[in-house]
Amino acid sequence: MMNDLIEKIKRAKVYDVAVVTPLDSAAKLSRQLDNNVLLKREDLQPVFSFKLRGAYNRMAELSTDEAKKGVVAASAGNHAQGVALAARQLGISATIVMPKTTPGIKVDAVKYLGAKVVLHGNTYDDACSQAYLLCEQQGGVFIHPYDDEAVIAGQATVAVEILEQHPEPIDIFFIPVGGGGLIAGMASWIKFHRPDARIIGVEPDDAGCFYAAQQAGKRVDLGQVGIFADGVAVKQVGKLPFEIARELVDDVVLVTTDEICAAIMDIFDDTRAITEPAGALAVAGMKKYIRANDYHAKTVVAVNSGANMNFDRLRHVAERAELGEKREGLLAVTIPERPGSFREFCGLFAEQGITEFNYRYSDASQAHVFVGVQLSKGLEEQKSMLAMFEQHGYAAIDMTDNEMAKIHTRYMVGGRASHQVENEILYRFEFPERPGALLRFLNHMATGWNISLFHYRNHGAAYGRVLVGIQVPPEEMTTFQQFLDDVGYRYWCETDNPAYELFLK
Repeated sequence: MMNDLIEKIKRAKVYDVAVVTPLDSAAKLSRQLDNNVLLKREDLQPVFSFKLRGAYNRMAELSTDEAKKGVVAASAGNHAQGVALAARQLGISATIVMPKTTPGIKVDAVKYLGAKVVLHGNTYDDACSQAYLLCEQQGGVFIHPYDDEAVIAGQATVAVEILEQHPEPIDIFFIPVGGGGLIAGMASWIKFHRPDARIIGVEPDDAGCFYAAQQAGKRVDLGQVGIFADGVAVKQVGKLPFEIARELVDDVVLVTTDEICAAIMDIFDDTRAITEPAGALAVAGMKKYIRANDYHAKTVVAVNSGANMNFDRLRHVAERAELGEKREGLLAVTIPERPGSFREFCGLFAEQGITEFNYRYSDASQAHVFVGVQLSKGLEEQKSMLAMFEQHGYAAIDMTDNEMAKIHTRYMVGGRASHQVENEILYRFEFPERPGALLRFLNHMATGWNISLFHYRNHGAAYGRVLVGIQVPPEEMTTFQQFLDDVGYRYWCETDNPAYELFLK
């Protein structure tokens, strides 16, 4: 199979729509990591993503009869734009099914390119099922975003360009993984020509379908995935990509949302370009992998795979980038409620940059402070601060990795109930950002339950984060669990979260 794929890559027809993108040196990242960092700038393609390579290569193979029927595709955005552009170039009609949670910038771009857009479901898998149904009903040809040999061969041309642009040795390639088409194609070409180079796949920690498959030795359906990096929000790696890549990929790195946001900031600092979350995956994984393995003086390549970013999502990215870079820490500190104690506590921060400071009277004996601090020396500095608090008799909890604290509590300190709320339980939900989501939630609730706390904040993401306190008698918890199952939103129980105990309860 390998030799056949190599020949297909050599014959790949992509440059009717794609351009040869630069392989840029990232000076700041190189200094920061003490390695020679090169960025493959697929964010500079006409549709701001590598996806048009595979889409066009597949569609260029269509017979005359197939072309007359038109094409159908499913995509969270980037593949959709590639198919739409290829269809316009080839004079073929195209229908694209996209999840309702797709960022508006991607939906608008597909429409602008002349394709018909159908919004269906909340995930790529929902859209894909609908696309197959449309193919059966309309007779169109389905253009898969990754599980197709011609698509894989088209994506592999990214690697062809890199090796031509940098004939000197490259030690490590960092490649983002969604369904696996890009890494399968690139790995095939790289290992054929540079067998000693290491290939590292990078996935979000809440959408690691390739990592799960590698661990299990077979494809795994994750059931549910996070969609912050919507371009790689795939529940199961493709069948053909996994067959190809499983023996060629040396390792897989999982990265957090905060680490992705930090990588977006790093790429901006070096290039003044803003990548989408999936587009920054490779840089996030590169930073994590290099630091974990203490690599120095290596030549490494990271693929900037896309730049279709909704502008309002930048608010969320900016908030989380400092946390991802370990340049901000969030702490909850309990201090005695007595004259002068607050001043004494603030004195400990005389030389420390403060990013956030929330104070709330708790009772006659103690008060709780929620504080954000700048960390010029990373986590070691935060550990020293925690030790300092302990030496001065202050109880402190590190909230930097507490998702509820980062999303909700930091904006709600001071919202504690004036008296004990009977039978209150606290849950965190992800609501789809679409009309009717809240009404659906409320309609499923039992009539006797009271909402005692409700906090929502739009983070510029495809899902809204909601924190809800509900008064549910213990004997009705079975009914409450049924409600959670029926409403169908992702949820986390936060009743025992220390951020709730200290600041809200």
